Amino acid sequence: MLSVHGVSIAPSTYYAARKRQEKPSARTVRDEATKELITKVYEANYRVYGARKVWRQLHRQGHAVARCTVERLMRELGIAGAVRGKKVITTIPETTAARAPDLVDRDFVAQAPNRTWVADFTHVAAWTGTVYVAFVVDTFSRRIVGWSAATTKHTRLVLDALEMALWQRDRDGRRPGAGELIHHSDAGSQYTSFTLAEHLDAAGIAASIGSVGDAYDNALMESTIGLFKTEVIKPRRPWKTLSQVELATAEWVDWYNHSRLHGEIGHVPPAEYEARHYQETAKPQVTTTV
Repeated sequence: MLSVHGVSIAPSTYYAARKRQEKPSARTVRDEATKELITKVYEANYRVYGARKVWRQLHRQGHAVARCTVERLMRELGIAGAVRGKKVITTIPETTAARAPDLVDRDFVAQAPNRTWVADFTHVAAWTGTVYVAFVVDTFSRRIVGWSAATTKHTRLVLDALEMALWQRDRDGRRPGAGELIHHSDAGSQYTSFTLAEHLDAAGIAASIGSVGDAYDNALMESTIGLFKTEVIKPRRPWKTLSQVELATAEWVDWYNHSRLHGEIGHVPPAEYEARHYQETAKPQVTTTV
């Protein structure tokens, strides 16, 4: 027997303890390797992913790891997903202008791309003054198809976002056909303007207007703006100029469309979800004859 501080212990117990100290266990080695993978995923995705999305991304990369393990190791690393803040209303209601009907009625499920686009804008406080950022999102894939930024919230702001959406769809050979697309927004003065209505009509797009400041009437758009504020604007404050906000928005939109996992569409990026749809619809139909 060996004696340490007056306590007798078996030699086998003593040497086993020494061995564990000198050589880390298989679990410890595995945990350290997994921590490196978790950190890479976390850093590559704006440091906003929680355990669920980190776990999903690891599996997409071919790393079979339990979700509970990811949760435990993220706690040990001291990292966590981003938490959304409160919504700020930036829309000014227009009570006198003619208003298009609500063609969406809170149903944001589309059967294909270019069936329903939702639009809204938010504001960013900068040293040089307020910057407004407008978005257009396709409800089928959650893809941001258009956006714009400006120091004023005139109709031009939302019109530029719409024109970018049409340009990008046209560039990709996916321009919506006349009469098949709805453009939905709240009843802010920018979206009820005659100028925007003219452009929508010229493009063969049906205008749809919900109420002002009602998150449920434009819930999908509110969600997208919430992510933008949580994942980009809040962590990088203070903002200085319009150009700085524009660059950050462009980078985030590219990541959002091509890399960010969205649970509502099967934990894949919007661009991938759309690509799958077009691949499926392009497959020849198999028919049988009797």
